[in-house]
Amino acid sequence: MTGSQRTGVDGAPAPAAPRPHEAPGARVPDFFVVGQPKSGTTALYEMLRAHPQVYMPALKEPMLMASDLLAGVRRQVVRARPQTLAQYLALFAEAGPQQQAGEASALYLCSRDAAANIARLQPTARIVAILREPASLLASLHMQLLQDHAETERDLRRALALEPRRREGLDVPAATPRPAALHYSEHVRYVEQLRRYHEVFAPEQVLVLIYDDFRADNEAVVRQVLRFLGLDDTLALARSQANASVRLRSSRLDEMVKGVSAGRGPVARLARVPLRVLPRELRRGAVRTAQRRLLYAQPKPPPEELVRELRERYEPEVRALADYLKRDLVSLWGYDRLR
Repeated sequence: MTGSQRTGVDGAPAPAAPRPHEAPGARVPDFFVVGQPKSGTTALYEMLRAHPQVYMPALKEPMLMASDLLAGVRRQVVRARPQTLAQYLALFAEAGPQQQAGEASALYLCSRDAAANIARLQPTARIVAILREPASLLASLHMQLLQDHAETERDLRRALALEPRRREGLDVPAATPRPAALHYSEHVRYVEQLRRYHEVFAPEQVLVLIYDDFRADNEAVVRQVLRFLGLDDTLALARSQANASVRLRSSRLDEMVKGVSAGRGPVARLARVPLRVLPRELRRGAVRTAQRRLLYAQPKPPPEELVRELRERYEPEVRALADYLKRDLVSLWGYDRLR
């Protein structure tokens, strides 16, 4: 990050750009899973960190390298993550000498600063990206933002149409921790995103995966990543499908359940005594159970008409990406059937 210090939407200072000389001798990450969101990065993170030759911190999404994106978030979100390079590098202090240290922040791919910041911190870093077909990515991202209460427009078509106004600061939900999250089109500028990494890293340092391959065979793709990192790919692996998309049945009911967990609202006051006698982990388990049973349902696919519209809109991007990666994504993702 260059220039004057950036601030968040409520005045919180954005973390400074990484300067390696500020923490000499500290362990620096060897690899970075840079995204995309809703494309299997959490499952990949869980499977990699279970490998004995890999060390990844318990905190997923440290995001310090995305200094441009952190400049637009609310104070409480910034405080939940490392704000200095020393705090960030402390995440990797327990990595063993025979382990590869890494982190996973799914928004690094969208960030305009992350690639250069990572290269400045660790020029020999290995970069792993996962790309997903645009229409399914946007539908899944929209459901996740609804679940997180960052989005309030439940209709995907209308949510996408709101992007120009939201870029001007209009129609942004009050609870949105990072307004730029609602700029949906920024997530599918694939070639532009990859070029930022290829400009600062050699081709052999960047591995681009396709979400369809990862869904079809988790283990095969994780073993491919392990080989890319120069690690033993013959050990047994645990399967993972973390952070799967769900459909939020009721935002109001979700707020009520979270209010009970946090001790807010009239329902919480009625439930306070019985909840208080439960250990914290049991209280959290009770809330998660309530959310699964009452709030979340299997996601509904977007209307076929909207999917077709999105595919027509993003066909040039998909064709450009297919040329860039030298892979037939047009057929894989069904863009050859648009006409």
